[in-house]
Amino acid sequence: MRYSFIAAVAALLAMSGCRYSEDPTAGAGTGSDETVAVGDDVTSEFDNVAVVDETGEGGSIVPPTQVPFDQLYQRVTDVSFEPVYFGFDANSLQPGELAKIEAVADHLRERTDRVVIVEGNCDERGSNEYNLVLGEQRAISIRDYLVTLGVQADRIQQKSYGEEKPAVTGSGEEVWAKNRRGEFALYQR
Repeated sequence: MRYSFIAAVAALLAMSGCRYSEDPTAGAGTGSDETVAVGDDVTSEFDNVAVVDETGEGGSIVPPTQVPFDQLYQRVTDVSFEPVYFGFDANSLQPGELAKIEAVADHLRERTDRVVIVEGNCDERGSNEYNLVLGEQRAISIRDYLVTLGVQADRIQQKSYGEEKPAVTGSGEEVWAKNRRGEFALYQR
């Protein structure tokens, strides 16, 4: 069943044809060649299910009926964490961003009464559908790394905002780079 689900998602993505239509003269790259691939999960905003590798490690399946933390718990405002930035059209974690995720993991291991929603965001380029999927993939990459750092998977949820919640408005690479990010919303159980 897992393999038919993976095949169905892959076929859907292939048929959708959603890709960035980048101006080849713009010179936007994917960032550093040194990236850390943490997950190959493929999901969309409609699935709310992360695909787990064959060993069952590196992620968890989040049932679509699970109530979002922001509907169950009180938002924590006394602590905040730096956003994790991504390269253009990428969901791989860059080595320089890992310490930011490690700080969140340290906090969650110390405060077992807290949970987190990882929010994936994109810049304005690309279709809404593509950006929602890419934002989800970014959030999953962060979630997977948190799990490898010892945070229980059931304490982490992910959400994609695509391009709908820009950190900075405007156009140009400086603005777009600040909008390609993952953010952390902490909640108290």
